[in-house]
Amino acid sequence: MSRIRRWQTARAHLPDAGARGDGDRDRMTACDVLVVGAGPAGMAAAVAAAENGRRVCLLDHNASAGGQIWRGYDEAHSANEPHGQVFAGLTRRLRAAGVAMRSEEGVVAAPAQRVLRVESESRSEDIGYQHLILATGARERFLPFPGWTLPGVTGVGGLQALVKVGLPIAGKRVVLAGSGPLLLAVAAGLSKRGARIEGIFEQAPLSRLIRLGAALTSQPRKIAEGLRYRAAIGSPIFRSNAWVTRGHGSDRLVGATVKVGGKERVIDCDYLGCSFHLIPNLELPILLGCRVERGSVVVDERQMTSVPGIYCTGELTGIGGMDKALVEGEIAGLAAAGRPASHLLRKRGAQMHFAERLDVTFALRPELRALAEGATLVCRCEDVPHAALRDMRNWREAKLHTRCGMGACQGRICGPATAAIFGWEHDTVRPPLIPARVGSLAVPPPSTRSE
Repeated sequence: MSRIRRWQTARAHLPDAGARGDGDRDRMTACDVLVVGAGPAGMAAAVAAAENGRRVCLLDHNASAGGQIWRGYDEAHSANEPHGQVFAGLTRRLRAAGVAMRSEEGVVAAPAQRVLRVESESRSEDIGYQHLILATGARERFLPFPGWTLPGVTGVGGLQALVKVGLPIAGKRVVLAGSGPLLLAVAAGLSKRGARIEGIFEQAPLSRLIRLGAALTSQPRKIAEGLRYRAAIGSPIFRSNAWVTRGHGSDRLVGATVKVGGKERVIDCDYLGCSFHLIPNLELPILLGCRVERGSVVVDERQMTSVPGIYCTGELTGIGGMDKALVEGEIAGLAAAGRPASHLLRKRGAQMHFAERLDVTFALRPELRALAEGATLVCRCEDVPHAALRDMRNWREAKLHTRCGMGACQGRICGPATAAIFGWEHDTVRPPLIPARVGSLAVPPPSTRSE
């Protein structure tokens, strides 16, 4: 029996194999430009390509466009939110340009050249493209410490996202710790909603923060934004050269131990937001064969990767924030539409320099790699403690012997943590990229389906 026939026979016996519907089984949506990720970079890319005459499809796993930075924003009521006017303007342009927005769909595989397979709650489908722009953003980096799995301990941005979708925070005592500009931004947002910020603890030394501030003299808007965040917070403690060493509680978090200036003290709190800057979501670029160096995708001046026809933008090319995402998205959209973008290169250069400064400023200090104790879970999906990983030589060996990284998140949390703690490299990705129905994966690639 041929490989194609085996696929078809297997699919016929799967209980959910008909999720597509018989009418969709051999059909494939096609577009000129497919944009994956509807944050600032993806929205800017989709607008630039569509306004220059291309059929554009914008795909995102969230319910609406905006990404993490504009989560929960509404076009009609975003004027008073941070960067709300930028969001509203892009939203209007997306609609006017006729961009096909596909919400609550995620990429699970790349079954053929210039084809992505996507899945929603009810169905799956293949989308063919001529040009692909990846704007999948970034996620928070977590480092395990005793108590980090207690209810009440979240990422810094994760806590912000929970509050945006309804978590009551007014009157709650909050400690924010880790590293990166997100600390101040989230503190300002939580304070606005009535949270009591008990302290903000940045692991980077003060000398690095001062050098970053000096480097921003050429970008006064970023300085002004930081000052606005600081003013919105009020008077809680901000300490550099400080970090959390332990979370306290049995059923949930009741306090956190922080180390400041070499001394430890316990702070009572209801929530601890703790994460250490951001890392790009590289899974899809790696699956597609894009070259990655030093933790980000390598691109040329048009944002094209090592794979012809595939562009990467925003945090995928280096953590740099909204301004970098917007200019890179516009460059990629213009390039995919065959339009010049040389007028944007100088602006992009300034944003790339800022991203490089962020990397230097918020580089992890060595002490953070020793926070986990033997019983501290490193892989939360598979309950793998630090002690079980100490004698492993690499990521592959750890997966084979302990199942570290083989749970639902597929190493998205413990992978970066073990890279920081043990220096392990993670350079391979296999489909599905997210949990998917077997029926979605069993459908043959478009080029091999029988007529």
